Amino acid sequence: MPTSLTPLDQLPIRILTPEDLIACADLSENRGWLREEHKWNLLLTAGTGYGIDDPDGKGLVAASVVTSYGPELAAIGMVLVADRYARRGVGRRLMRHVLSEMGDTPLTLHATPNGKPLYEQLGFVQSGRAEMLRGQFTGAVAAPDVATRAATADDLQTILALDTEIFGLDRTPMLTRLPAFADQLRVAEADGEVIGFAAAWPNMDTHVIGPLIARDTATAQALVASLAAATDRPLRTDIDVRHETLIGWLKANGLGPIAFNAVMVRSVPDLPGDWSRRFAPLTVAAG
Repeated sequence: MPTSLTPLDQLPIRILTPEDLIACADLSENRGWLREEHKWNLLLTAGTGYGIDDPDGKGLVAASVVTSYGPELAAIGMVLVADRYARRGVGRRLMRHVLSEMGDTPLTLHATPNGKPLYEQLGFVQSGRAEMLRGQFTGAVAAPDVATRAATADDLQTILALDTEIFGLDRTPMLTRLPAFADQLRVAEADGEVIGFAAAWPNMDTHVIGPLIARDTATAQALVASLAAATDRPLRTDIDVRHETLIGWLKANGLGPIAFNAVMVRSVPDLPGDWSRRFAPLTVAAG
């Protein structure tokens, strides 16, 4: 068994399982992030986690999760290194292992300003930006009159088909978890056709809105407003900065800016799909 005398570059990297949920949440808390156990559980069950155990038995040294969408794209998220091991090359080693495991598969991730230099050194390039917003939705500026309703089981195949068209790849293994993962899942309709969908899922004291897939900005606004109407919690979401009208409307309704993340890709020039109808990810950790 490794001990505290084991060189960091020799500590074994292993696959994480849902049984590592608490250790992952502890690692998040150690680095000043929210524990986000609900999100960790989704990522560890729908994706593949990689971790390094502390040789002194103090939880995890580092962790990350990969969500695969087949041979054309995988998303890397939740890259964390315990504070006591920071700036000692552990994050780089874990990332190199993940890159080796993924082979030629194109990759994407959302990078904080602190993490971006490392990812650039590993071959990632910035392809876009997302703005994180958080706040109590006021409804002061009304949404356009677009019909929305709660999604039903009969909508699932339609949602999957629409998402594949707009996201550009099949996310069935992830999206079929939405009804259980999210507190709300709603669709927007026009002339009897589903033209968008969105979910609100619990994350600590907030509801995160994502994914947000819509025909246009008006539809996205209507979906957000309908989700907000059914919760007293603050909302949080990450919006592609090219959607300036939606961001302005959200800010006018009480959501304030928290941070910007760089959307980065590797081995592909840009993300697949139609960004003009893709407003927010399910979570930045899963792309």
